[in-house]
Amino acid sequence: MQGIDKVLQEEILQRIARLQEQLQKHGAAAFLVTQHVDLYYLTGSMQAGFAFIPAHGDATFYVRRSIWRAGEETAVRVEPLTSLRAFRGLLERDYPEVFAEAGQSLVATEYDVLPVQTYSKLADILTAGGRCTMIDGSAFIRRVRMTKSPWEIGRIEAAAQVAAEALEEAAGRIREGMTELELMARIEYEIRIRGHIGVMRTRSYNMEVTTGMLGSGEAAAIPSAFDGPAGGLGLGPAAAQSASRKPIVRGEPILLDIGCCIDGYIIDQTRTAVIGGLSDELAEAYAQSEAIIRKTEQMLRPGAACDAIYAAALAQADQAGLSRHFMGYGADQVKFLGHGIGLELDEWPVLAKGFSDPLVPGMVLAVEPKFTFPGKGVVGIENTYLVTDTGPRALTRSPEGLIVLP
Repeated sequence: MQGIDKVLQEEILQRIARLQEQLQKHGAAAFLVTQHVDLYYLTGSMQAGFAFIPAHGDATFYVRRSIWRAGEETAVRVEPLTSLRAFRGLLERDYPEVFAEAGQSLVATEYDVLPVQTYSKLADILTAGGRCTMIDGSAFIRRVRMTKSPWEIGRIEAAAQVAAEALEEAAGRIREGMTELELMARIEYEIRIRGHIGVMRTRSYNMEVTTGMLGSGEAAAIPSAFDGPAGGLGLGPAAAQSASRKPIVRGEPILLDIGCCIDGYIIDQTRTAVIGGLSDELAEAYAQSEAIIRKTEQMLRPGAACDAIYAAALAQADQAGLSRHFMGYGADQVKFLGHGIGLELDEWPVLAKGFSDPLVPGMVLAVEPKFTFPGKGVVGIENTYLVTDTGPRALTRSPEGLIVLP
């Protein structure tokens, strides 16, 4: 290993500065980083430990394992952390202004992902003596991560290229009688040999995702615990989503909701395929999914409110007479049109009711209008877009349109 790239080092220091602006804005003295994705974002390393970022001054990465590798990977100072009991002493030594006798400093951390047991241990350490109070800083880091730098956008574009190549290769192998699992395995092979890291990370508690959601016909329309418009039959209760051993049948929609992760950054895209042709009902629904994404593209501009974009999509689906099928069906309909994407699949912003934040240049969103028909299948499209000063730029590389196979 040769140490961290200079470009990435500068990138990380800029991210820390943006987080420090959030801390200063909310009167917090420091941010304690605990989650591995946030650690990577703010230090350049996912080694085990905690990063401490003061509102003013330099950050420190306190590492339990591997100290050597963290030193090679990170853009900030690294200190060994032998035990949690020693953590308070290290912090008092390095950041006396935060742990001063007078006053009570606010130390923010990621309540949205921090296990209760770990929180309790850290709270005992940091708040001993009444000099510090821990507060929820989840929104601080999520807002910093909402806008992407050119370096991050480049990683997402690299993932998009891999996904496009893999889908093109795999789609040409789809045959009647082939199982969903066989098709998913081919896609996974194609993206893996091109550099996919093998995981797709999410922030939500207990939400897991593999390569994506692949399903055909009625199996794709079976709901699951996954927060998406299509669940999939899966391989049983222990893996109750996405591809199953169901054979693919002529005339049914094949939903190819596929992701890829390069250098930690994710692309999310969906294409719909069919052997032969779709029924008139499903073909019309697919056409409406493309119409909705076209309308959404017109609205993906700086200043547009996320909830207004979602409301427009709901109205468009309703006008088409398809509101019951939009983004799921019945009680299993999901309440969003699109989501931020980057190091995790479920980042901010969200195109959903109640998320009123305006779009700004640098945001990256996956927009996924889909229609679910129980017993018949799911059709739709999904592209990932970068918000720019002049409107959206599609990062997805796969050609659009229904994939019709002979």
